[in-house]
Amino acid sequence: MKKKLLPPAPRGPGGLRWPVALFAAATLMAAAIAQDAKPARSFTPLPSQPADASPPDQRVLGGSTDYSRVTPKKASPQELPTWRVPNVPSSAEAYYAPDSYHIIAQTQDPDALHPPERKTGALTWIFSDDGKSKWRINDHGQDACSYFLPDGKHVVFTSTRDRLDLPIGNWSDERDYPQGAELYIADVDGGNLKRLTNNEVYDAEVSVSPDGKKIVFSRQIKGALDLWVMNSDGTGERQLTDTPDWQEGAPFFLPDSKTITTRAWSRAEYGKKRPTPMTIWTINIETGERIQRTHDDWMNWAPYPAPDGRHYVFVRPLKEDPKNWEIFLGDLQGGEPVRLTFNDSFDGFPAISPDGKKLLFSRSEGPGFMSGLYTYVMDISSLNIGPKAAAKK
Repeated sequence: MKKKLLPPAPRGPGGLRWPVALFAAATLMAAAIAQDAKPARSFTPLPSQPADASPPDQRVLGGSTDYSRVTPKKASPQELPTWRVPNVPSSAEAYYAPDSYHIIAQTQDPDALHPPERKTGALTWIFSDDGKSKWRINDHGQDACSYFLPDGKHVVFTSTRDRLDLPIGNWSDERDYPQGAELYIADVDGGNLKRLTNNEVYDAEVSVSPDGKKIVFSRQIKGALDLWVMNSDGTGERQLTDTPDWQEGAPFFLPDSKTITTRAWSRAEYGKKRPTPMTIWTINIETGERIQRTHDDWMNWAPYPAPDGRHYVFVRPLKEDPKNWEIFLGDLQGGEPVRLTFNDSFDGFPAISPDGKKLLFSRSEGPGFMSGLYTYVMDISSLNIGPKAAAKK
């Protein structure tokens, strides 16, 4: 068996990141230049790039998968065909662009802030799912979750780039989340960077509504994790949930741009059972209506809605083998979920392409739990969970 111990409970996309980010708080090196807490300039230089990054003219969205470079194959008889995105470093928590071809993800990068015992940390990269192109959005600090705006011209991401004076923190431990993790918006090439939040608390787990008007994210204040909403330009910020016990996270919009899926776990019950039970909910950001979608005393983690507005993918450990985490397809109308991955290591962080034909997920290839994570693509076109025909008219 690869894993001997159950890991700490994940916090969902933006909360739990992945092994390279699972480090204890440490004192920053004296060479790090402290940044003030003022908002960043609206216009900043383009980020520096790795030596093998794509040339500037290729740092745009559009195109389609070149299947001469990747070959979907079945890893097991039960699993739909998959491929690992080639030509990119270890990465996780990946999301598709509106073109259903380019991907944004936390990617291992030696230029990221990291403790002395590690060689890399995470920075935000964009790459195509066939590995043809790749570039990074940010070149310093440590980054977490990220997402495309539906205009195909902008991205949002979480970073500590302006608060290098604060301890590194631990993305996986809610008692030690990196403070000063802020939200930013930028062009898809990393230009015109603008800071959206300005405080010393944890702001992360960010996503954007399909109509491009709203951003939803998680914020932790004095140990309480809640959901917040703001306009896509950073104005109109307001708190969506205020639940001192329930810890909500991983919010993502349904196609109606007003309903989100989210998962929540109880602070009062944390540590009493492994894995930590988590419940999936939908919340209407306009009315505040909450509907509970899972009803078992089990971990139901990282829900992500399908473009058909009915289904969603999520992660749960197998009850017969709690050390084995797999991806499932759920139905908001009820019924038993359908298992999608069949692999005896960690599979997680699922996200569906806007056209409903591909599933992104992270698969562990290392010797330990969640070690050696790489971004995989699954061909799910046979599931027929893409946008409704009426929505295309």
